Amino acid sequence: MMKKAENIIVGISIGDLNGIGSEVVLKTFEDSRMLELCTPVIFANVKIMSFIKKNLDSAVPLHGIDKLDQILPGKINVFNLWREGVDLNLGVNDDKVGEYAVKSFIAATNALKDGLVDVLVTAPINKYNIQSEEFKFPGHTDYLDRELEGNALMLMVQGNLRVGLLTDHIPVSEVASRLTEELIRVKIETVRKALIQDFSINKPKIAVLGLNPHCGDGGVIGKEDDAVLKPTLKKIFEKGTLVFGPFAADGFFGSGQYENYDAVIATYHDQGLIPFKTLSFGNGVNYTAGLNKIRTSPDHGTAYDIAGKGMADYNSFKEAVYLALDIYRSRIEYAEISEKPLKVREKQH
Repeated sequence: MMKKAENIIVGISIGDLNGIGSEVVLKTFEDSRMLELCTPVIFANVKIMSFIKKNLDSAVPLHGIDKLDQILPGKINVFNLWREGVDLNLGVNDDKVGEYAVKSFIAATNALKDGLVDVLVTAPINKYNIQSEEFKFPGHTDYLDRELEGNALMLMVQGNLRVGLLTDHIPVSEVASRLTEELIRVKIETVRKALIQDFSINKPKIAVLGLNPHCGDGGVIGKEDDAVLKPTLKKIFEKGTLVFGPFAADGFFGSGQYENYDAVIATYHDQGLIPFKTLSFGNGVNYTAGLNKIRTSPDHGTAYDIAGKGMADYNSFKEAVYLALDIYRSRIEYAEISEKPLKVREKQH
């Protein structure tokens, strides 16, 4: 059950403390108007956030809390998740610091599951230094897929440009074997539902890119497009979903063809993210669609090379907060319409 759209509590996992995550978080909330839109809760430690704040010569006020029932609206709340000091070496990959990134993420996820925060925005992690016996996941999305309800799908968003992935963090050598009819069906349905529920698009149009160059050129450069993608998309279309393709990926974005669709689904990671990041100009957001809870993140990594130098662009993180809030409101509206469809229609006439 979602609460009303006022005073939305945004849980923030701090990511790699040696990267730019803390910087983009603090810069985002230096604008006091952000606190009129939401109440942030950073899962970290107020002492370490104060150290990073001082290093950035920032005057943003922080409110340390020891329990989540102490969250105050209008404040940048920092939940003291640990007490011990953490040795930081900004710009350096450190396994110990990676452990704190995991602690922050797991605690923020638990708060999301328990309804103590309304949405989750995750700062960048280093996928290498977070690995341990207790945490064996390639990243945020895979862990959330296990912990939350639904089927997680990476959906990159910037304005009306939305790019989803059939496969994400797997080797390119495994992509073709993963493209089964079942996978394609589930992923397309996940995108369709997200467009309706999270983006308020009643009859979404979805484009799917082909796997091989020129969609295989009739089987000359690969058979997957003709053997798997085309017949599967045809079946899905015949059941009422407005899905089109497969389209040859090389000219699809350059020609502006993507503008005719509410979402584009790429077959693998780089096929979708290279054009997305080229077109989104540093303002893109990674949204984990398909789950019962809302999580977003900026579309960049830890950026060790500029960490601690005050150079990090915070726009992607700020957009991630905005998108999480927008989706939260859209879900409330969708739930109200779904529960009282006749009353809503009566109001419209």
